[in-house]
Amino acid sequence: MVGGKRATQQRSMASGNDTRSSGARKAETARKLRDALSARDAGARRAPAKETVATFLDSRLEGTRSSLRPRTFVSYSQIVRDHVKPTLGRIPLARLQPKQVQQLYAQLLSGGRAKKTVRNVHVTLHRALAQAQRWRLVPTNVADLIDPPRVPPAEIKVLTPEQARKVLEVSRGDDLEALWTVALTAGLRQGELLALRWPELDLDRGSLRVVASLIRIVGNEPLLVEPKSRRSRRQVDLSSGAVDALRRHRTNAIESALAAGRAYDRNGFVFRRPDGRPLSVTSTWKQWRRLLRAAEVPAMSFHSARHTAATLLLCANVHVKIVSEMLGHSSVSFTLDRYSHFIPTIQREAARVMDELLATQLI
Repeated sequence: MVGGKRATQQRSMASGNDTRSSGARKAETARKLRDALSARDAGARRAPAKETVATFLDSRLEGTRSSLRPRTFVSYSQIVRDHVKPTLGRIPLARLQPKQVQQLYAQLLSGGRAKKTVRNVHVTLHRALAQAQRWRLVPTNVADLIDPPRVPPAEIKVLTPEQARKVLEVSRGDDLEALWTVALTAGLRQGELLALRWPELDLDRGSLRVVASLIRIVGNEPLLVEPKSRRSRRQVDLSSGAVDALRRHRTNAIESALAAGRAYDRNGFVFRRPDGRPLSVTSTWKQWRRLLRAAEVPAMSFHSARHTAATLLLCANVHVKIVSEMLGHSSVSFTLDRYSHFIPTIQREAARVMDELLATQLI
């Protein structure tokens, strides 16, 4: 009798010794089955219960650090830290709902955040959730179901030909005359200009090579990075005015170094501080603003010099493909989208060609 009871206890232990009722066990089994079928039908496996939006975003950021440009990584990290995690961070990744994301955007807008900031939050969150979907941690990207705020295109400001000439006249004899001249005639980005080294210039042939860019990350020293894209790594032909300004700049720099009793580094940065480091982004911008004031030209960003070079060339009927390559744009269509409204001659030329075509047909 004792042996029979002991055998019964052993069978009970082998079965897991579950003291719940039969109905409760069946309900639990049915729930697990439904969850498994739902995940299977959605092509996803549920994220671990401990995986929150915050932990996923943090691990994803760390995993993509090596593939992102330094400034991009800092930007994404700041967006996640300041805007996403405080509101959505504790929510389990698998339970994030479109309504919660929509409420985040509304909260940011009502708190005075710019539409562009909210759109950047949307882009960052959308990319992260797309990765979670590819990894089958979530069945769908809930950010796909949200319409971010529309951001009007940033207004492009450019110098007129008369204003550009005035700026170059006022800059004559300035320590950075060559910098302003190359900016207004070759259309390089500010970071590309400040990263230039003498070996990348061929003044005899009148050209330069763009192989790096200088970026500034708040709280860190300036950093040299690869150009933005394959097309950004390029050769640019220089105007004779730019070549002359660069020759004068090199002569002055060599004389200044000799006068100070130090050797001049012919392989160093073209635009440099006395200690050989490249000029800072901030100080260059400030000197640009002072130059515009001296030339009695409306204030605008340093990047407007690049826009000015592009529009002057396009308005002079230089082929858009040549301008696009000079600027290092990703495509000709991008160049046209950005600057076509500055070029009324394009539409006039299209109308003239249409007249010729129709007149030919009538004959």
